[in-house]
Amino acid sequence: MTGSAAVTVVGGGLAGLTAAIACAENGASVVLHEAHGGLGGRARSTAAPYIANDGTHAFYDGAPWRWLAARGLVDPVQRLGVGQLTRARIRHAGRLRRSPPASFTRMVVLGRRRRAPVESSFRDWAATEFGEQACKAAEGMVGPAIYDADPGRLSAAFVFERLLRVTTPRIPPTTRYPRGGWASVIARMERDARAKSVQIHTNSRITELPETGKVIVATSLEAAQALFDDDSLRWESGRAALLDIGVRHDRRDPFAVFDFDEGGMIERFSSQDPTLAPRGHQLIQGEIPLRQGEAKAAGLNRLESLYDLAFPEWRDRVTWRREQSANHRTGALDLPGQTWRDRPAITQGDDRYLVGDMVAAPGLLAEVSINSALTASGLATAR
Repeated sequence: MTGSAAVTVVGGGLAGLTAAIACAENGASVVLHEAHGGLGGRARSTAAPYIANDGTHAFYDGAPWRWLAARGLVDPVQRLGVGQLTRARIRHAGRLRRSPPASFTRMVVLGRRRRAPVESSFRDWAATEFGEQACKAAEGMVGPAIYDADPGRLSAAFVFERLLRVTTPRIPPTTRYPRGGWASVIARMERDARAKSVQIHTNSRITELPETGKVIVATSLEAAQALFDDDSLRWESGRAALLDIGVRHDRRDPFAVFDFDEGGMIERFSSQDPTLAPRGHQLIQGEIPLRQGEAKAAGLNRLESLYDLAFPEWRDRVTWRREQSANHRTGALDLPGQTWRDRPAITQGDDRYLVGDMVAAPGLLAEVSINSALTASGLATAR
């Protein structure tokens, strides 16, 4: 049963807006504070003419997606077709190929009934079960999906679950792209929250939690440490270099390139959503996880070499360019012996809750934010 609780939400990204909407639906009086001038957090997109997400984002089928779709927060949505799938390429052994190594295909197709152990590293387990070549290819595939340059060191269960999620053999694939970028989702969520009487205050930085009422903190773990005065709110995360470009169209451009050698990924997002770029132009977003101690410039050099291999004369066609780095804001990574249940808890005591993509909730990246926000909102509004 729910009641008319008063809930304060700190943070206006995907997790904060989810929590605010869910609490309001449960009958709560909700006030949301966002420190910046606009909502969205890492779910932001650039303004036209090139609408690029803050990272190579996509939604996957699952309960978080269904929660958003049931409220009309992600429609219209684009899905991949045969045209995109036939123009995907893989860099393996220094060459650009149309198909992955046979050992990798066996791993992701025939290995779906295998149960990866939590206690072992992915590298130790996968190399034994599927062979060294398949293991290295899987690391190159999963690395960009979790923004980490060395996924082989992580829990086998953690990595294998994500590998199977991003390689689900379905037509059309389960990957979904909201038309107009993730900023369009945030705009719909803001409208929905306001329609449900959520009070939204931007440029409103909270430095101390309210002493009364329920509070849901939807910030980075670093910011949450200060708000809760708790240095233990930490977890492993990744680092990556990002390179987004707008280019004049060339019919030879592939849809996507997965780099099994270096662990990078490039995707032509305007292929499935032409609204992201001007007519006759393309929006391409690339990402490569940074190695231990590697500078952003070195990572970008490696990523540019992948652009050189896959996109003909792209440097001469560039009309817009953006370089970024994503440091420890790329979602939780579970080391051997750890699961999502071991991460910082959602319930922090005294009617305080913590949500986001690095807390104790299941899912892949943004799904963790939504799942944790729905759990916290249920707890905060329960009698």
